[in-house]
Amino acid sequence: MAIAVGSAALIIVLSVFNGFEDLVKGLYADFYADMRVVPARGKTFHISPTQVQQIKNTKGVAVISFVAEEKAVLNGAFQTIVSVKGVDEQYTSINKMRNHIPRGKFATGTIEAPQLVVGAGIENAAGVDVDKGYAVTLYLPNKQAAKLSSADGLNAYTVTPAGTFMVQQDFDNKYVFSNLGFVKYMLNMEADEYSAMELKITGDPDKVKKNLQTQLGNSYLVETRYEQNRSLYAVMQVEKWVIYGILSLILVVAAFNMIGALTMLVLEKQKDIAVLKAMGANEQTVKGIFLTEGLLLAGLGGAAGLLLAILVCWIQLHFKPIKLGGNTFIIDYYPVKMVAGDFLLVIATVALIALFAAWVPSRKASLQLFSLKS
Repeated sequence: MAIAVGSAALIIVLSVFNGFEDLVKGLYADFYADMRVVPARGKTFHISPTQVQQIKNTKGVAVISFVAEEKAVLNGAFQTIVSVKGVDEQYTSINKMRNHIPRGKFATGTIEAPQLVVGAGIENAAGVDVDKGYAVTLYLPNKQAAKLSSADGLNAYTVTPAGTFMVQQDFDNKYVFSNLGFVKYMLNMEADEYSAMELKITGDPDKVKKNLQTQLGNSYLVETRYEQNRSLYAVMQVEKWVIYGILSLILVVAAFNMIGALTMLVLEKQKDIAVLKAMGANEQTVKGIFLTEGLLLAGLGGAAGLLLAILVCWIQLHFKPIKLGGNTFIIDYYPVKMVAGDFLLVIATVALIALFAAWVPSRKASLQLFSLKS
């Protein structure tokens, strides 16, 4: 019973973690491009039309979007610090930002009449009214100023909010989008100067990255979606292994129960063991009997646990009876994703723990000397 409960708990929790992991990765994939080119040093880089054409001709590159990004001050009803991201018309072709606009629309305007698309967190922090379209003021650093703290240290411009995006809290509380030409103008950037180049690719990301890095050289850094969020993916993997280690303790406790049960069985079967030895059975034979029984008990318990976990996960996948508390998350139920690798991992864990739990009493039974006399 303990093995069954432990196995089921391990599979269910790992499946829920997989569901959340897929959800978070999906949200990040909607925001980040398949690949990004940034300067190896500094905040901006220069790229010639010839280089751009070479990138377009690279096998696997489908769409190119240019970005200018900088910290700014947004002054609405309140004042707050934001990261303003100037994007071109191709930007929404390399991600799924248009699917995350609950209010207004994704429109960045023109150089002369710029518009803002603000994150939901920024909308609340700065008191931006997207529905009424009240103008707000955007302050960006003036590179030509002698000191940032001086009166002319910031360039100011009045912009109109056009929409609100809601992807994930990390993005919603940080970013606003505007017109690429407008942001470059405010930052006094040259015509061929950008903060990043984001790409939509087809095919193997590693091959495309290798080709682009070879073309561009060491002055540029080409990053895949994984590399753009390396810390996120690393943390999620560590969390999964920590969860696995903690829940495996349930199986370790179950192993002690099995050791106790098999030890009692050895004591009850003292005369039977003596008869077997009198008939010529050696220590290995006796050990094998109890070892097989222990593995059989663990196998039945593990199989029952796996079936129970599959049933629970199937019900959650189709009917979603277990809900998340509160209404602040993007979904209102626990997501579940069953992965074959988790089942293999749990089976291997159960087998290893069961082997140890059965070996202890079976060895004891094989070494003890029993007499048929009472």
